Order: sequence, then structure tokens, then C-alpha cells
Amino acid sequence: MQTQKPSVSLIRATSYAQDALRESLTTLLEPLGGMAAFVKPGDRVLLKPNLLTGSRPTKECTTRPELVAVVAEMVIAVGGKPFLGDSPAFGSAKGVATANGYLPIAEKLNLPIVEFHGQRYQTVNDNFNHLLLCKEAMEADVVINLPKVKSHMQLTLTLGVKNLFGCVPGKMKAWWHMEAGKDASRFGEMLVETARAINPNLTILDGIIGHEGNGPSGGEPRHLGVLAASADVFALDRAMLEILQVSPQQVPTVAASQRLGICPEIKNIDFPLLSPDLLQIADWQLPDKLMPIDFALPRVIKSTFRHLYIRFIKEPMRAYGKG
Repeated sequence: MQTQKPSVSLIRATSYAQDALRESLTTLLEPLGGMAAFVKPGDRVLLKPNLLTGSRPTKECTTRPELVAVVAEMVIAVGGKPFLGDSPAFGSAKGVATANGYLPIAEKLNLPIVEFHGQRYQTVNDNFNHLLLCKEAMEADVVINLPKVKSHMQLTLTLGVKNLFGCVPGKMKAWWHMEAGKDASRFGEMLVETARAINPNLTILDGIIGHEGNGPSGGEPRHLGVLAASADVFALDRAMLEILQVSPQQVPTVAASQRLGICPEIKNIDFPLLSPDLLQIADWQLPDKLMPIDFALPRVIKSTFRHLYIRFIKEPMRAYGKG
């Protein structure tokens, strides 16, 4: 029996203005059946953006709030109950969201911002049997993954698969850098297994403006003019590599998904709208050099204390006008 090809919807999009963006997202999702194909009335829908940091709000390090707002409106329109969730590297989800302009849309749409630090699930996988995932993500009826196109100094690129690492709670991410980061192949496989466990129903990639160079936060904004969507996060990441003209072997997450047999070749992906060759970028800037993935124990301890300082001291002081 012939297996159906995964479908990746690709369009050109140049504006974050709400009306234009709503039209773009409607066009993007139409070949996939629209939002109603993914969300049923009453579903609790996790919107998982990239909330990396609140320290560079103008540098396109995070998924644009305008995109999250329109996706939330589309979920509400089909009867879903969206909520926003993430576990940023530094600070809280609410603190990073506030710094990046999310608060007005959260208030307007009554969109809860959930911290991923509550009860945890453990993945069922012999290779990563201590990898814990957030209860809030695992218990959502629907997960909509909303990554940003960014270069990455440790992983070359961060796209849909890497964005789901934000469903690993708190500072466990730093510990996994230490545990699995000595081997880029193993680290990439850990990220792939995380994505498989979360199993997002839909991934919508924010590539209108990306972040190139020394990302995930130290690079610069770059207009790409691309939106992508798929029910298959691995196919979507592979398609984006084709657009940016980056080899799959340069990106540990994509290389791992290929080794595990869950990343299709370009010829085995259906592109109902535009094909990647019509959107190719000739001069996307990758990092100047790649940094080690692994975190030594002192760095893990330092990172943990920095996370706690930002979350429990700096953010509360800023909220009370003392920071």
C-alpha cells in the first residue's frame, strides 16, 4: 500500500499587519484543510511559540506576537480554547512574553500564559528514559508549534523540531546539554525524540522576518518573506533547509530524523502551493563558527542561578517598577 506523502504548505508573506497576516495564514492553511482540520470545538490548544529571551525584543529572536494573535483568533473561531506556553532559557514565559509585546494580545484574547514548570511526564524511550516533558504540553488536546526561522551557534539552524525543546521544563534543558551535548548526533536525536513525544498537530513557521548569523539571540533580523505550515514537523524542517540551501547533515536535528527514518526526502514531500526552489535564499548567514553543544557542570550551575535570578528577582522588580 502506498504511503501518503506529507504535505508542506509554503507561501510568500511580507507583512505582520493583522489583516494581511490573517489572509496569508488562511491561504497557507487552506491546502491542509484549514484550522478546522486540526481543532475541534472545546479543544484545549497549546500555542507553543519560541520565547527565547526578553533581552533583545527588536532583534527577531522570538516568534512575532502578531502571528500568535492571528493563530489564536483562528483557533477561537473554530471553537478551540487556546493557551500560550513555553519554558524560556532565562526568565519566565510571562516575563519574556511581556518584554516581546505579547501582553496586549493575551489580554485582548483572554489568552492564558502558562509556565512549563509544574508536574512533568517522563518519555517512554530507552535511550532517553530520564527526559521529562511538561504535563501542560502532554495533556493539551492540540499542540500548535510556532517556531521562528533562526541560525543557531550550536545547531546551525533552529526550526520546528528544536522549538519543541521548550516543552522540557525549567533548567532541565541545561542538564540535557551537559548529558547529551558531548555528541551532536545524540543531542540531535534527543531533540527529535522530544518532538516525536510532543507530536505537534500543526507547525506554522514564522519566516517573514528571520534571525540570521550568530543566533539564537546574537544575530540580526533578516527579511525572508516566507510562511510554512505542516502537520509533519520533520518534513517542514527539511523543506526549510532547501529554501535556505543548507545541507541536512549540517543540522543535527534533521540529520538525526533522517537516520531514524522519519524525515522524508524532498521528492517525497507534497508542496500544494509553492515549492522550495521558488523561495530559495542565496545568502542566508549561518553562524561565524559553531560552539560546543555540551555544557560543563559549572556552566549548568551558573545558568541555573541566572535563570532563578531573572525569574524570581529581576522580573518581579521590573513588574513593580524597581528594575
